[in-house]
Amino acid sequence: MNWQYIAINAVTLACMYGTLAIGLSLTWSSVGLVNMAYGFTFALSGYGAWLAAEYVSENAFVVIGAGVLVGALGGLLVCALAFIPIHDKPNFALRGMIATLAISLVGNQALLWYFGPRAKTLPRLFGTSSVDMFGIRITADKLGASASAIVLLTLVLLWMRSSRRGLEIRAMMMNPHAASIVGIGVRQTGLFVMALTGGLAGLASVLLAQTYYVAPFSGITPMIKGLSIALVGGLGSVTGAVIGAMLLGVNEALTASLLGGQYVLITQFLLIIVILLVRPRGIAGILDKAREA
Repeated sequence: MNWQYIAINAVTLACMYGTLAIGLSLTWSSVGLVNMAYGFTFALSGYGAWLAAEYVSENAFVVIGAGVLVGALGGLLVCALAFIPIHDKPNFALRGMIATLAISLVGNQALLWYFGPRAKTLPRLFGTSSVDMFGIRITADKLGASASAIVLLTLVLLWMRSSRRGLEIRAMMMNPHAASIVGIGVRQTGLFVMALTGGLAGLASVLLAQTYYVAPFSGITPMIKGLSIALVGGLGSVTGAVIGAMLLGVNEALTASLLGGQYVLITQFLLIIVILLVRPRGIAGILDKAREA
């Protein structure tokens, strides 16, 4: 068994799926919305990156930037349709989940109608070379994908710790009711959160497309995995999402190597069930009390 290959795959998958999980956790913890349209935002971002590569430039910064920008716009669209109109209505959590699910269904069908069923491929943004690190040969696509995800997530977390808007989002995550009392605008903060998390979905879409493809329904499986990681880590916990991403990344890499890719979802959900039986609120789950306050 090639443990080095498994370790590289585990880290790469953890970086990409962790990006999605952090976006879903931030959305739930700050605005109380389970964003079931995240898969649609993911697919929309992939097509945005593909259009940029086809008609503008195949430069990595252009393609990644286009994916992140389209993802942010997709997040704002979801916010305008599924958050702003109903965030102050009774049973918002359930209404919001149904609304975002409807957006996902309609949006995916619209992508299918406009782009057709054939999958699109993105150019090799990081080249085809490989490098040796600590005796491990790492291909450029895996190294570039991991580095891009880590850099952008670090910048996002630093922005949330230092900027005024980031501090407002953190206050919403800790106690939404208290944050609104002290004058933090729920709708305005929701716009920033949805744009930010949409951009993270766009980044993950471009990076995963280096290995897979862009298609109308290509965001469904990543969304399920991102939501699973967020639940395992504890909704609302960035640290928990990172730990959950590492666990599920290792699980996927091991399963694909030992049993085959067709068994990945089976072993992942078995692992999720075991973790939630031991830790019902997730690895670092402390959010339920905060959201109920």
